[in-house]
Amino acid sequence: MSYVYEEYDVAVIGAGHAGCEAALASARLNLKTIIFTVSMESVALMPCNPNIGGTSKGHLVREIDALGGEMGKNIDKTYIQSRMLNLSKGPAVHSLRAQADKKEYSDSMRKVLENTSNLTLRQAEIAEILVGDNKVTGVKTYAGSIYPCKAIIICSGTYLNARCIYGETVHMTGPNGLSSAVYLSESLRRLGIELFRFKTGTPARIDKRTIDFSKMEEQKGDEKIVPFSFTNKPEDIRKEQVSCWLTYTTPKTHEIIRENIDRSPLFSGTITGTGTRYCPSIEDKVVKFADKDRHQVFIEPEGNYTNEMYISGMSSSLPEDVQVQMYRSVPGLENAHIVRNAYAIEYDCINPAQLKPTLELKSIEGLFFAGQINGSSGYEEAAAQGLIAGINAAMKLLNREPVVLGRSQAYIGVLIDDLITKETKEPYRMMTSRAEYRLLLRQDNADLRLTKIGYQVGLIDEERYQAVLNKEKRIYEEIKRLKNTVIGAGSKVQELLKSLNSAPLTTATTLAELIKRPELNYEMLESIDPNRVSLPEDVIEQVNINIKYEGYIARQLRQVEQHKKMENKKIPEELDYSSISGLRLEARQKLQKFRPASIGQASRISGVSPADISVLMVYLMNYNASQKDALKQNTP
Repeated sequence: MSYVYEEYDVAVIGAGHAGCEAALASARLNLKTIIFTVSMESVALMPCNPNIGGTSKGHLVREIDALGGEMGKNIDKTYIQSRMLNLSKGPAVHSLRAQADKKEYSDSMRKVLENTSNLTLRQAEIAEILVGDNKVTGVKTYAGSIYPCKAIIICSGTYLNARCIYGETVHMTGPNGLSSAVYLSESLRRLGIELFRFKTGTPARIDKRTIDFSKMEEQKGDEKIVPFSFTNKPEDIRKEQVSCWLTYTTPKTHEIIRENIDRSPLFSGTITGTGTRYCPSIEDKVVKFADKDRHQVFIEPEGNYTNEMYISGMSSSLPEDVQVQMYRSVPGLENAHIVRNAYAIEYDCINPAQLKPTLELKSIEGLFFAGQINGSSGYEEAAAQGLIAGINAAMKLLNREPVVLGRSQAYIGVLIDDLITKETKEPYRMMTSRAEYRLLLRQDNADLRLTKIGYQVGLIDEERYQAVLNKEKRIYEEIKRLKNTVIGAGSKVQELLKSLNSAPLTTATTLAELIKRPELNYEMLESIDPNRVSLPEDVIEQVNINIKYEGYIARQLRQVEQHKKMENKKIPEELDYSSISGLRLEARQKLQKFRPASIGQASRISGVSPADISVLMVYLMNYNASQKDALKQNTP
């Protein structure tokens, strides 16, 4: 006989990066929340790379923080090296990346979960989603216990029917040898949910004592520390950093791989899941980029209290004996001892086209999905989805408006929109190139873009909200002052410009116009600025960027306004696309399948042409007019 526990508002399945953010958001919004994990050791586990952030992913982490999430705070507490990437390029693609102490990161996040009000952490495998009248009613564990609840968020990561593979060795486990979840997939299928089979992989871990670092290039952290969380100051989180190291594969490495390629389960047919295009295994690289005689390999520490080193750039599913030969052919790894073998992992995920922009399933009320279960890859993408799913589950139960971020508001908006409107054929990875408004969606202004939304939701407190409003005001006032401060072509000005290799003035100009020069910035002009006041570094950064890129920013804002017109044209949920004459057959099928919420969303669906959008817009005009007429006739 099943034991029935007390009712919860929200049940979160999985305690990875998505699950942690989902559960914390729900609990912090005063909803009674329970989070299930197959193993307590998997809470905020980093089974692959030992870092948070990176190109475009750093943007996501700072957006999570601006909305009131936890990932940024947690990595600031547990980082062992910090670097700002892409500094040679424009600010739109600057991305923060930090190496983490894996164990400390997990332990720290678990401590936050265990000490959050309204939140219960429970080790149990969920085997079944309970549904009545197309609404969730609870979850059932493998042991038969029932937990009634009003909303469910599935954040199962790579654990569903997971199997780890290298060579002919197959382990029916989840990441890092932890238990897989073997029953939930069948429950989802019974509910009519379409599942895919995806694959990812991870490289070997090497004993640090067996590495010759003298044959590698040292990669040190930045002197200037930039926190992920806007609540932290650089001086408060500064610490001694640990180095990473760079080496390269060799022609010998590639020869070993080619000679054994038939033993790779990727090429032998043992692996059937689709892998990520943007994070290929080393055997994939060697086959697909046969003209390259070497590939970068980064040796990254897994923490302060372990000798395990992560061999980034060499994920593999080759047999163990080949792995030993392969890794030892890399300069500095000639005597390397493997601590953990590289492996590929296959797992079940859903087709995310079945989701609303809120990440709620279209067909079952109260059932949300977040993270790698939605066909994405990466810790940061998972955490971002978890936060939004947690917020929207809470908003639903509190009868409040959901949070749906637009593509012009956040990278999180781009991520979710891509997942639900574009057919996911492989694990989705966030990239700056996916964001058409990336100059507006910089990682440095995430607080200005999103803190107000976090405050309205209830995840940002009054003090933090007022601080952002004050920052916004100071930026505006300083830009206005600089535009109104005229500088003459006097000798002091000309001498300064000459010393900075900048062209002399032929007539008076404003400080703002001088800052626009590529070789100049706000700080350089201090000696000729008569009314300068002391400003925080983050305010100065925004002043510099907004003045230098004013024309480009204005152009993108105009594009956003045009984009909003399309997004504001809503499509009724009940619309029957098969009845719209003029739509091509493929467009009808795709629109019926995805059921977009707006014209803008419809326009991004593969297979829906601009001509189809024109037909749809004309139809909606007539449809809306007829609905209004019907309403008038029925009004007494």
